[in-house]
Amino acid sequence: MSKWIRFRRQDSQIVEFGKVSEGVEFENQQVNVCTGSLFNGAEPTDEVLDIQGLEILNPCWPGKMIGLWKNVRAAAEKQGLSIPDEPLYFLKSSNCFLPHLGEIRRPEYYDGRIIYEGELGVVIGKVCKDVSEADAADFIFGYTCVNDVTALSLIDKDPTFAQWCRAKSMDTFGAFGPSITTDINPEQLQVQTYYQGKLRQDYAISDLIFSPYQIVSLLSKDMTLYPGDLIACGTGSGVLPIKPGSTVAVHIDGLDPLSNTMAVV
Repeated sequence: MSKWIRFRRQDSQIVEFGKVSEGVEFENQQVNVCTGSLFNGAEPTDEVLDIQGLEILNPCWPGKMIGLWKNVRAAAEKQGLSIPDEPLYFLKSSNCFLPHLGEIRRPEYYDGRIIYEGELGVVIGKVCKDVSEADAADFIFGYTCVNDVTALSLIDKDPTFAQWCRAKSMDTFGAFGPSITTDINPEQLQVQTYYQGKLRQDYAISDLIFSPYQIVSLLSKDMTLYPGDLIACGTGSGVLPIKPGSTVAVHIDGLDPLSNTMAVV
């Protein structure tokens, strides 16, 4: 297992990346600075930095972020929704990406509900097109925590056109990180989302209708997936509106937790 982050040093605009230590809380870890490419031959240097004092960025910059809808069996059944025959998904644009500890911001004009959705994120590691489910793991670089923030009231505002992209792609609405964890079995993971310190979501990845490997395989038949692309696997029951000043933390076994706070306007 390895964990990777992207960062900037104080007073620097240069984006760097490296492998972080394990076994301690994220804020107390150290970073072995690397050179080269995260997805194609990272080379460790002799330099080791404390995470404290670094600006932690999103651990990759996806060319596209894909989100699954209605992909947790228990949540779909609780809402009385049918089980889909194929993945139902939407796209989130790159302007929405938000790193660990970044602030979620409400658009000035929007006064409707904004909800959190804690999810497992799959990070693609190699160019991926028409791959089988059996081979999908070879194209996955690793996994990260995602908070798929949504302006819920916008989706059905216009009865003639469901506005998924708009509701999902506002600035700061795509939180993920802080690191990417490799060499982990996603089927054994549990997603837990805490709102203001209280557990609100608690569901197993084994309860997904389409597993991470199935998702990668099926999406690759629709479109080419590229290194760094991010897939959010869908969320379970327990989503709530986010109030100003409140904190949402997504915890997944073996992954560094993601925490973000809604800005107070």
